[in-house]
Amino acid sequence: MAVWRLLAIGMLGCIGSFVLELLVRPRAALPWQRPVGCNLLHLGIWCIWYALGLALFQRPVFSALTGLAILMLIVMVNNAKFYSLREPFIFQDFEYFTDAIRHPRLYIPFLGWTRAALIAMAVVLAAGIGLALESSPLVALGALAYGVLVASICTAGTLLLAAGHATCPNATHAPEADLGRLGLIASLWRYWRDEVQAIDVAGIQSSLPGHAIGGWDSAALPDLVVIQSESFFDARRSFGLLKHEILAAFDRIRQGGLLHGQLQVPAWGANTVRSEFAFLSGLAPQDLGVHRFNPYRKFVGSSPETLATYLRELGYRTLCIHPYPASFYCRDTVYPKIGFDEFIDIAEFASAKREGPYVGDRALGDRVIKELERWREASDKPLFVFVISMENHGPLHLEKVAAGDAARLYRAPLPEGCDDLTIYARHLVNADAMFGAIQACLLDSPRDSMLCIYGDHVPIMPRVYSTLGEPDGKTDYVLWHNRRIASESRATAHDIQDLAAILLKEVVHRPE
Repeated sequence: MAVWRLLAIGMLGCIGSFVLELLVRPRAALPWQRPVGCNLLHLGIWCIWYALGLALFQRPVFSALTGLAILMLIVMVNNAKFYSLREPFIFQDFEYFTDAIRHPRLYIPFLGWTRAALIAMAVVLAAGIGLALESSPLVALGALAYGVLVASICTAGTLLLAAGHATCPNATHAPEADLGRLGLIASLWRYWRDEVQAIDVAGIQSSLPGHAIGGWDSAALPDLVVIQSESFFDARRSFGLLKHEILAAFDRIRQGGLLHGQLQVPAWGANTVRSEFAFLSGLAPQDLGVHRFNPYRKFVGSSPETLATYLRELGYRTLCIHPYPASFYCRDTVYPKIGFDEFIDIAEFASAKREGPYVGDRALGDRVIKELERWREASDKPLFVFVISMENHGPLHLEKVAAGDAARLYRAPLPEGCDDLTIYARHLVNADAMFGAIQACLLDSPRDSMLCIYGDHVPIMPRVYSTLGEPDGKTDYVLWHNRRIASESRATAHDIQDLAAILLKEVVHRPE
């Protein structure tokens, strides 16, 4: 009887796992609508998990409920991510569970603090009750019979998994489509297996030149500041309520710049690393396969050529300034591999002024100016500074609107429920002040200097978008030179992976 009870609990748990998938958003195909291999994968993974729980805890109900609790957590995270970022949960996102522990403010508010607390309490309560009240079937069956039964369940799961892996369709790496076609469990499996496969970086066409051209006196090359501005885009394009002057410095830079326009970026609301790597490497995200979702996890181990390596060959000192821990996205290990000589992170901003929870853009701009001035006095070599800002990183809804914000930012009343836009625009003003301060520093420089500004993605503001309309997802950029003022600034649209190559052409521009 104990054997059938144990098997029945496992089967009910498995049925429950399929039921939980019905809660996933966007909706996945129903089990009978999917390829058979997807269901075999699902069954195999459940059996292996259940067998592992039986081996560790010797309690079938507890083992089944633990598996269902973990799946429910993934479903809830998936739905929260899809609501905010328009993308379902993928295998590469599991890394963010540890990041959520180290940097809870970046992640948990999107799930909801109350919901997260309830999940934690439910898991702890279920574990305590299950371990305390459920008896182990080991006594009734005997150690040998119990071991054989658990091993048999694990073996069956392994065979189902192998059959499912062989017959389940490949992922297309369009997350919403893959989830809908394969189901949650099978899509997670496919994305994991695809990440194991190595990519030959040499076989992918980059928009960057392979190696720096010779014949240059490095002292004649311009200092270069590139600002990857957090969640930056010209919000006035989408929200006519905003006052024109909130981006006065950006307008001034754009009017006197060499090029400006809009960028197609591979991220919405978050996942800065996707835009960042596309810019630095010149590699199109669609050519990276599953590695497009977080290139720094595996792909960068092959050390591709980047803008930083190219500039270093030209004689530049290469510096990154980012007022957040360098360990985030593993930048502390990745950046030395992709051509950066030094990384200044949050440790150097201990006394810097915060704007909201993060180091303010004005303080960040002050540090950039300090490094530019220090380097001019120390060396004739040109300096490349890659700036990754942080101030406008959400969650915006945790901040409060201040008195006077509306009058300062809007030219017409704002509808109810759109406070996130006010918070965003307030930070946008500070980003604009940083742009203006760095431009002024470069105008005063005795050296030729260039400034490039671009946004990594649009901000997370789902309630604002539902009320006022959704932007197209494109961000804005500008290229500016302190000595070469264009007679007419050219407006162009590009994919972000092409921007660094365009920038390099201006860096090594030879006057006629």
